[in-house]
Amino acid sequence: MDVIQAIILGIVQGLTEFLPVSSSGHIIIGKALLGVEINPDAATTFEVVVHAATVFSTLVVFRQEILKLLLGGLKFQYNEETQYILKIGISIIPILIVGLFFKDEVEALFGEGVFLVGMMLLVTAILLTLSFFKKSGKRSITYLDAFIIGIAQSIAVLPGLSRSGTTISTGLLLGDKKEEIAKFSFLMVLIPILGESFLSLIKGEFTPEASGISTIALISGFVAAFLSGLFACKVMINIVKRGKLIWFAVYCLIMGLVSLIFLS
Repeated sequence: MDVIQAIILGIVQGLTEFLPVSSSGHIIIGKALLGVEINPDAATTFEVVVHAATVFSTLVVFRQEILKLLLGGLKFQYNEETQYILKIGISIIPILIVGLFFKDEVEALFGEGVFLVGMMLLVTAILLTLSFFKKSGKRSITYLDAFIIGIAQSIAVLPGLSRSGTTISTGLLLGDKKEEIAKFSFLMVLIPILGESFLSLIKGEFTPEASGISTIALISGFVAAFLSGLFACKVMINIVKRGKLIWFAVYCLIMGLVSLIFLS
């Protein structure tokens, strides 16, 4: 993977991480179109790097909300902030279980072929369509909602099944408020990705020797994903509030069919 390819894939990651179209699926499609051939370990390392970049984008966009949550939580009272933090904690339980105990089995069972990506994009399109026609919810996210949304996030480890699309659609189908579910969806992924990035860092997987990707390429991909992620995160929040997810359903349908017919 050269620097130009890393920048292009970084931009793809940054834009598609927050838009409900599957970042992992588009990375796989992007590598196929660009002719990028790297071993699975190098591919995983690059994905961890660009995912970490989009996490930092989230931290920047929601810096005020995150600071408020931290300050409220440090009061050690059962206040609104503490409840929100608990809901975030509950939501990450399913993905932690999958990541700690079943990650290798999931990767071995499903892999990351373009055919799977195409199929999961079609599933994403169905979820987005269902949530579009669901009557707008009025309630705040409950603890049970948080756990169910967390289960949806754990299922979305499948490439092509959009994490943000799956979690946001699940929240909308549960009847949660549009203005709350997008923020919750973006915040709930912070701890799992930061944790995975930290583990990769201490294992030395980011070195050129371990990953097979040059340092400048990794840095370029990180910067590209971070900057494009800033843009996409802000855009996606407004899109969810306006309930315009149906256009992403159409896009996922088209990309899914293209992947199945022409790329697989």
